[in-house]
Amino acid sequence: MANIKSAVKRVEVNEKKRVANSSQLSAMRTEIKRVEQLVEANEMDTAKAAFQTASKHIDKAAQRGIIHQNAANRQKSRLAKKINA
Repeated sequence: MANIKSAVKRVEVNEKKRVANSSQLSAMRTEIKRVEQLVEANEMDTAKAAFQTASKHIDKAAQRGIIHQNAANRQKSRLAKKINA
């Protein structure tokens, strides 16, 4: 453990951010899985609505730097392709 006051604070702040980022990432992945499950079940109307929610979660994660913007665009593209297929 760090001895210097500023280093101790950095450890605490990093832990808070890690937990918040982990929560955001988990929520995003859950929404992606929900869309994929609806596509598998051929419930397209519900899948399109879920895709809107998933897109918001993906964009928010990219905006906060949890995932890269290109990764976010790739995820949304793949989901849209599955819905339209």
